[in-house]
Amino acid sequence: MSGAGRSFEYDRFQLEAFEHIDAGRSVIVAAPTGSGKTTVAEHAIDRALGRRRRAFYTAPIKALSNQKFRDLSERIGASRVGLLTGDNAINPDADIVVMTTEVLRNMLYEGRDLDDLDVVVLDEVHYLEDSFRGPVWEEVILQLPEHVALVCLSATVSNTDEVGGWMESVRGETAVVVETTRPVALSNMYIVGDRRGHRLHAIDTLIDGRPNPEGSRFDPDPRRGGGDRRNRPKSPWTTPSRLEVIDLLEDRDLLPVIWFVFSRKGCDEAAVMLERAGVRFTDGEEAARIRAIAEDKLSGLPAADLAVLDTAAFVRRLERGIASHHAGLVPAVKEAVEVCFAEGLVRVVFATETLALGVNLPARSVVIDKLTKFAGDGHEALTPSQFTQLTGRAGRRGIDTHGVAVVPWSPFSQFDQVSSLAGSSAFRLRSAFRPTYNMSVNLLERHDAEDARALLARSFAQYQADANVSRLENRLARERRRVAELEEAVAQLPPEPEFAITEDDAEAIADAVSRLRPGDIILDDDGDRLAVLGVSWRKGGRARIRLVGESAREQRWDLGELERAPITVGNIELPFPMAPERADYRADVATRLKRSGVKTSRRARRRRGDDPRSDLERARREVDALERRARRDSGSIARRFDAVCGVLRDRGHLADWHVTDSGQLLRQVYHELDLLVAECIQSGIFDDLSASELASVASCLTYEHRSAGPPPEPRFPSKAAASRHREMNRLAHDITRVERHHGVPESRLPDPGFAAIAHSWAAGEDLGVILGAEDLTAGDFVRNVKQLIDLLRQIGMCAPTPSTASAARSAADSIHRGVVALSGSVTAP
Repeated sequence: MSGAGRSFEYDRFQLEAFEHIDAGRSVIVAAPTGSGKTTVAEHAIDRALGRRRRAFYTAPIKALSNQKFRDLSERIGASRVGLLTGDNAINPDADIVVMTTEVLRNMLYEGRDLDDLDVVVLDEVHYLEDSFRGPVWEEVILQLPEHVALVCLSATVSNTDEVGGWMESVRGETAVVVETTRPVALSNMYIVGDRRGHRLHAIDTLIDGRPNPEGSRFDPDPRRGGGDRRNRPKSPWTTPSRLEVIDLLEDRDLLPVIWFVFSRKGCDEAAVMLERAGVRFTDGEEAARIRAIAEDKLSGLPAADLAVLDTAAFVRRLERGIASHHAGLVPAVKEAVEVCFAEGLVRVVFATETLALGVNLPARSVVIDKLTKFAGDGHEALTPSQFTQLTGRAGRRGIDTHGVAVVPWSPFSQFDQVSSLAGSSAFRLRSAFRPTYNMSVNLLERHDAEDARALLARSFAQYQADANVSRLENRLARERRRVAELEEAVAQLPPEPEFAITEDDAEAIADAVSRLRPGDIILDDDGDRLAVLGVSWRKGGRARIRLVGESAREQRWDLGELERAPITVGNIELPFPMAPERADYRADVATRLKRSGVKTSRRARRRRGDDPRSDLERARREVDALERRARRDSGSIARRFDAVCGVLRDRGHLADWHVTDSGQLLRQVYHELDLLVAECIQSGIFDDLSASELASVASCLTYEHRSAGPPPEPRFPSKAAASRHREMNRLAHDITRVERHHGVPESRLPDPGFAAIAHSWAAGEDLGVILGAEDLTAGDFVRNVKQLIDLLRQIGMCAPTPSTASAARSAADSIHRGVVALSGSVTAP
């Protein structure tokens, strides 16, 4: 069986999903990128239309929503398809409405009539593990009317049965359909540069699903890591140049390629490098077509903005079939790249990982530049799910017989890391759900406290926590039996002789501790590896060593408690900047520790293993740890809800369990800093300001400095704006003090780094002047302004003072111009 206009047959998983949808069930479809999950969504939409009912299609980001709006408009007809995002409201009462997931969540809290809604498609439902936006997916699933069926589309994850079990518990009959086979076969390639012969070695990363035994011979020699650098033997292996890799891919007919570089600057520099090397993939006719596409996409920008953005140089590279694609580019430029790539005109795109999530642009091959990426506070290793998301772009269905994923050699990665990522299939979806301030007041407006807790207890987060508690209880039972057995064995032992540390021993231990440096590897009494994070010395010669083990758990040793001198057995380079209080930083250290090559001491383990007293001590510690984890996970979501409500009560937004007038205002604020935004409105921080001043002050709530460098010095357009920022900061500190008291994670503080830019743009300043005076890319400028527009519009809707509401709306209108306005425009085809 084949569908109209289809170039390939329906697959087994698609037909299986169709049957469940036709039977009126909700369905979860987990399948690789490019396998045709969208066809399942289209079937559900067609069924809804056939029943004269409506369908909603939700996507995690506006770019995907816009693309799906265009696709459905072409397929079904523009008159029957609508779009609702923060930027656009087109035909909102249509039979089919495409929207971001947040828009649907807001509809539910506003109590919209959804009686005629038949089905909701939740695209990219694996987004529910996103730490900031993930809770929205669960809010929707928990609160949609019972008569609405769900079609959840997900990347391949290993715990679909768990997700399905949860969905069935909250939505009724739910089918799980899994497809693990890619529609286009994928092979993995490892490319190594050879200094000796100036040539490349290209090998298969996996052979019959197992690591290629030849790969490990290219690993950096650990003997070259120590001593005087001048005397180290030089490795014969090197990172191949991008030009060499692209030549190899072209020779093997593996273009077009998406080369993922986790740096915007790196993407641009790579594209410029190819241009300077004289690389060209297009003929005259293709270059003319590229030029026409670019001119069409950029036609809405004034000539002055085009000059500021240096689009001429970008288009020149594009005409050669070379491009970069990242969030630092304005959307019109990115759209030109996407159209050219989709038409096969661009052969090499250097892109950040945002392209992997965004529009559907598969290639014949992908290259992953490095196995680490910058994550705001430091570098973190790619996870298997991230690797799979990136390599999912390799291979075009109906065009290619197979796709190729390439990882170039790096001195910072071992071959087993590459092969482990290439061969991994364990991507467990974990809930990021937690009650927020806005969520809590909206729940309590519609439910009493008991019902609100019951609803939260049905979340996927609590479902997973409860399952974890059950597993912990089983482990606890085993460990408690072991403790009892060990206690009985210890009771039969003769008394342990007293152990005393001599003065000489104490000096030797203190001397050894004083020589420890961050990154040193030492062994504990069990022979397990620990990385030293630092040593802090106190008065009286006291010292504390801060360490991380392979479990990423932090340990602290006091000098006075040590019975032997720690011995350094190796060293690792710690991530920079130091942030040992962060779980992701400790996880990075643990990963480096595992890859250090330093062996654990089996002798120490055997020695300690022969001592029942030591075994008993460890077993008791394990029992204590398991009991703490079980208490933490049991009812964790309800406890978090109660803590959040405690903050709301102290701040006056709840009276007992009832929403107050100020809480009603908070119900209307959908923002990362929802509580602070509401209190700023309530306390008059935005009152009596001009539109441009209001934009400046409000930007402190939307902007967040993320780069590795120091934040810019705050600048405000007026004394009034500076004064309001100080008031906002005091309010934020008041809130964080209450959050600490109730054990709620502290909200971030306002960031004034965008205040001067927001004021200038609202006051009508040219784009060239703003970008010329600031260390800011055009894409970042557009993204920050669009976030500010969203907040200003919310203030305009819910500020109780009419003049403030009017000023907020004027501010939003004043900054929605030029390159910003063009980036959000969508029209039906």
